[in-house]
Amino acid sequence: MIESPHKKLEAWKKSMDLVEDIYKVSKSMPTEEKYGLISQMRRAAVSVPSNIAEGAGRRTIPKFINFLSISIGSLSELDTQVELSFRLKYINEDSYSILLNKIDKCKALTYGLRKKLMNNKIKIENGK
Repeated sequence: MIESPHKKLEAWKKSMDLVEDIYKVSKSMPTEEKYGLISQMRRAAVSVPSNIAEGAGRRTIPKFINFLSISIGSLSELDTQVELSFRLKYINEDSYSILLNKIDKCKALTYGLRKKLMNNKIKIENGK
């Protein structure tokens, strides 16, 4: 069985871990947030590895870069939602800190991957 290329990427692996954490933390949030903040957080979290996978599957550097940018946007959205959850006291300080650290790690990995691809694109365009 051939493994999909995106499954080898650290950015994808860490973002999948983040999705699991978001689902676990959001289970204990108030039920009235089921269609509000919980849904928003889960969609933003799932969007990150999904866009990394879709971008990797497109097999062109410019398209992959675009999908990585969308993933970074979703991470920023999730950062805001985690902050709001903490301010509303839906999550405790430990969960808040852990989630923000994981979001920052995912951002760093995704930015790094995007930068590497952008540098490779420049080299290809310049014939190097």
